[in-house]
Amino acid sequence: MKKPLYPLSVDLQYFAGEKTEKATPRKREDSRKKGQVAKSADLTGAFALFAMFLMLSFLGPYIGGQMFTLVQELLSPHYLLVDLTGGISGMMIDLLLRVGMIIAPFFIVAVVFGVLINYLQIGSLFSLEAIQPKLERIDPIKGVKRIVSIKAVVEFLKSLFKLLIILSTAVAVLWQNQKELSRMAVENVRESVIALGSITIQLGLWVSVALLALALLDFFYQRYDFEKNIRMSKQDIKDEYKNTEGDPLIKSKIKQQQREMAMRRMMQEIPNADVVITNPTHFAVVIRYDDTKDFAPLVVAKGVDRVAFNIRDVAKEHDIPIVENKPLARALYAQIDIGEVVDESFYQAIAEVLAFVYQLKQPS
Repeated sequence: MKKPLYPLSVDLQYFAGEKTEKATPRKREDSRKKGQVAKSADLTGAFALFAMFLMLSFLGPYIGGQMFTLVQELLSPHYLLVDLTGGISGMMIDLLLRVGMIIAPFFIVAVVFGVLINYLQIGSLFSLEAIQPKLERIDPIKGVKRIVSIKAVVEFLKSLFKLLIILSTAVAVLWQNQKELSRMAVENVRESVIALGSITIQLGLWVSVALLALALLDFFYQRYDFEKNIRMSKQDIKDEYKNTEGDPLIKSKIKQQQREMAMRRMMQEIPNADVVITNPTHFAVVIRYDDTKDFAPLVVAKGVDRVAFNIRDVAKEHDIPIVENKPLARALYAQIDIGEVVDESFYQAIAEVLAFVYQLKQPS
């Protein structure tokens, strides 16, 4: 007995559930409503950090001068005597306001860039479903699965890589400025603080640039991961199509019923017609003209092949005249729809047919 070529059988249904297809627009819209979008939180934070240190590099001397002035005033006996007479609360409020005025620009820049970068990534989005409490989030089994998932491992590696980048960048900047750091031990306090501020700004800019480059990679990874997570199987696409467009079988049955109803209505109009113009075997066009109701001849029914035969049968049953005119039948069928009056270009030909019909109806 001959052995089969492929001894192992494969159930093709196994592959039906694989999510290999790109998400449909409706799937993407549903995911967006749930707050599931492709965005990188690292990108937002890195841009905000870079903007803050960039602003500090331009406004550093001004902010440093304001801080020095504030410290000098706080340490001056005159300031303490004046403010203590007004109470500790008044001094604290004044201190908080002045410090707030100095550091407020940093918070404003951070918020503006955070909102801007977030908007550039996902646009305007407000989803209550994303913040609704779900019992599955406190399920310990699912919690363990999230901890040991591939995504958790990727996030851990990202955090570790960011830490290595920050440490290596910090070491490189400090090594480059080792002479300035060594001179700080012998310089006065003001010069030491200025040098330390300059090194801090330099360190912050380099670290934020490194984090920004890493965040761009994370952004593309998040897009890839999002596209992978919202993939659909072929069965998912079929189910979605059925839910949105309806079951094709049901739609075809509805269309068939509509055609049958239209056919019955059309056949019911034939007994009230004046003439049937035929090809004679392929086309049939039914004309009605009632000068009390119609301002022009009207096509009440038409058909080709089998429908044309049915029209002629109904016309014979009700003694409706059948006139053979091949060019006219073809032209009327092609140019005039059911329920429409005939075009003026057909008036002469229709009038001749109707005159012939009226003549047949007259008693001899």
